[in-house]
Formats: sequence, structure tokens, C-alpha cells
Amino acid sequence: MKLNKTLLATGILSAVMFAGNAYSAVSESEAAKLGDTLTPMGAEKAGNGGEIPAWDGGLTTPPAGYKNDGIYVNPFPDEQPKFTIDQSNVDEYADNLSPGQIAMIKRYPDYKMPVYPTHRTAAYPEDVMQDTMANATTVDLIKDGNGLGDYQTATPFPIPQNGLEVIWNHITRYRGGSVMRNVGQVTPTESGDFSVVKFQDELTWRTYLADYEPGEDPNVLFYFKQAITAPARLAGNVLLVHETIDQVAEPRRAWVYNAGQRRVRRAPQVAYDGPGTAADGMRTSDNFDMFNGAPDRYNWELLGKKEMYIPYNSYKLLDRDLSYDQIIKAGHIEQNYTRYELHRVWHVRATLKDGERHIYAQRDFYLDEDTWQASVIDHYDGRGELWRVAEAHALQFYDQIVPWYAIETLYDLLSGRYLVLGLTNEEPEPYTFGVERRSREYTPSALRRAGTR
Repeated sequence: MKLNKTLLATGILSAVMFAGNAYSAVSESEAAKLGDTLTPMGAEKAGNGGEIPAWDGGLTTPPAGYKNDGIYVNPFPDEQPKFTIDQSNVDEYADNLSPGQIAMIKRYPDYKMPVYPTHRTAAYPEDVMQDTMANATTVDLIKDGNGLGDYQTATPFPIPQNGLEVIWNHITRYRGGSVMRNVGQVTPTESGDFSVVKFQDELTWRTYLADYEPGEDPNVLFYFKQAITAPARLAGNVLLVHETIDQVAEPRRAWVYNAGQRRVRRAPQVAYDGPGTAADGMRTSDNFDMFNGAPDRYNWELLGKKEMYIPYNSYKLLDRDLSYDQIIKAGHIEQNYTRYELHRVWHVRATLKDGERHIYAQRDFYLDEDTWQASVIDHYDGRGELWRVAEAHALQFYDQIVPWYAIETLYDLLSGRYLVLGLTNEEPEPYTFGVERRSREYTPSALRRAGTR
């Protein structure tokens, strides 16, 4: 499929391109909409008069049956799909789908999208919402958009003025402050055969360190550590990242511990289109978390908002009664366990700058307005052909008041293969929020200790 050079349908905002070195925050009068006609995070509070309801605060109370053990039960167990989008009716719903979603339906006869009632479950802690509202009038883009001025925490641009601000909202969004998770990643063959690579991830925001000192290491956004726990041939390898905000001025600090060599080395390849960890070439480093890292290789256009069917409230994909064999199928995951809802999304188009290099020449982002999370991303190659389609199956961690992903999928339309990251159905202690970490635990010297087999 060729790149679509046209803008969205009537009513979409005009594109905004970048020039210059600094971009202003919004006015006090504009910011006053937050908490009024807009949610504290910047979404439209009202519904659309139809399928999309008004936001009423989100899902903050665990449903009956939840045992406060990190095993998340479905708050909507009795709901059935209103309808299903498949090859028989995809053209009828094309205006509310991305080109990549349409391509998946047309490529695989058994691929379908079950559409359920929309629930705006997204919610954030009160302090995160208050900090986000305060950011609206203080935080701005600096250094050609590669840095954030006057930024400390929460969402920097609840009322975005351009595409890059929307992307920064995704990159910096709140994910619980300090969390540890045990997850699986698979890269099935075209026939559906797979083996599982298991990770123990730690993610701690700088301001959530137990020994956090204001002003210390101010260009660091968060610390990330990823240890491979299986299979045996990879177990013990560990990746450590200090995620810098301005990665042009100060590239991401990354180190890897190789258990076989028992040594730590710098890892500059953990950026941009460097290969993803143990991903069999099925994702780039910046495909992790749908998109991460420095935005400097692309031009960013804000194409506005649209209503779209996106994965949402995907609790079925966390069901402990499901095995990975039941979820992973040839060509795509078992779509009977997915859930799609109609939500408003921001559409941002990234096109590779002249003189820059990346395997993706264009990426079209569709980001949920309530969470700023990327929900769908279509990736195009250097010839302008649609290549890979990413979907994030989102949910609300209702006991922690954290929106995040159940799993991420990345489908390769050319090879017929795909990647799934974040599987927890067979993992012990899948999520632990509120873990206490100190800065010394995220140093290269600590990395070797963490990597000992």
C-alpha cells in the first residue's frame, strides 16, 4: 500500500510544522479549559453524542473478584461485541480504521476486530493531574523540539500545539513511577511456531528514586533495567538505560551485561533503528513501548483528531486461564481475545528528515486522547510501502490508577511474521508497582551483579 499523501477527512485540524528553537506554552485562559471542558489530562470531557461517552473520572475502583494481587480481572466480564469488523464489512468502517488495520484484515481471512461498548476508563492520580495542568503554562519545547524547558514530571503538553508535543506526551506519560514486571516476548514463524523470551523489567522515574535529590541528573527522565530470565542460552544478559530527555545534546546512556563474557560494555546501538533485544529482527529499539527515544530524525505533523476503533480495556489478554499457545497463532494473535472500542485519537505523521537514516521512512501515530498512549502506529519503508503495523492493547491498572498496555503487537505485512511483547499469562508476579529503588542500583557497577547467572 502506498503512502497516503492526503490529509484526513473534513474537520481535521491543519498540519503544523516546526521551525525555530523554542515553542511557547499555552496561555492562562487556554489552560483554564483543563478540568472544565477538557479533562485534567487534556482530552475532550464531553462524549460525541453517540458511541463515545463523556469522561466521568475513569476506572479507579477495582471490580469484584480482584484480590489485590496484581492479577487483573476483567471489569466487564459479561459484555459481548456489538459487531465485528472483518473482510465482509471492512470498507463500511474504513473511515474509523488506520490503513494498517485495514491491511491486516485484507491480508488474513480469519483476522477480525470485535467491537465492544466504549468505556473511558483512563484515570491518573490526583498529583499527576495537578502537575499536568500546571505544565500547560510553563513547559515548552526547546532545542528544535529535542528538549523540554521547565519540565519535571507528568504530561508536559495537555493542550498540544503541534505533533512533536503530542509525541512528547507519549514518551513522558506516567506509568506508575516505579514498577517491576515479568513479561514474555515472542516472534512466531510464519507457521505460528514460537519460543518465549522472558524479561524482568524495572522502570523508575528519576523523581521516584528513594534518594532523589532535586536538580541532580536533571536531563534523565527515567532509569530502565531489563534482565533476560529465559531461555537458558540468553538468561543473565542485562540491559541498563538512563533515558535522557535531550538525547541530541546527551545521547541515551546504555550498557549491556553479557553473561557469557561476564563483562559490561556501552551499548550505543540501543537507539533509533538498532535491533530490539532478542527480537529476531522483528522490531527496532525505538519500537519498544510503541515508540521511544529521541525524535530528532523525523519531521512531525499534527493532522488533528479522529474517531477510531482502537484496542482498549484489553483485560481478556491478561486472563490467567489462557496459555500462550491459545493466544499466539499463525500471522497474528487470536483476535477473539481482543477488544476494540471507538475512541478519539490524535493523528501525528512522522516523515524522515532529509539526510537522516532510519528503516522507517514514515510512521503514522494514532494516540488515545485520554492517556496520550500510542494505540496504533503504521510504519512505511523507504519505497513508501506500508510495512509494519503496531497495536497496543491498552487497559487501566485500576488499583494503581495507571493506564498502560496489556501487550504490544507489531505485524510485518511483508514477511507474515510478528512480535508480541508484554505477555504475562504464564508469568509469576507479573506487575509490582511502588518498588523502592535507589540511584546506585542503576549504575554500570551494579549491572554486573544483576547479571550473574
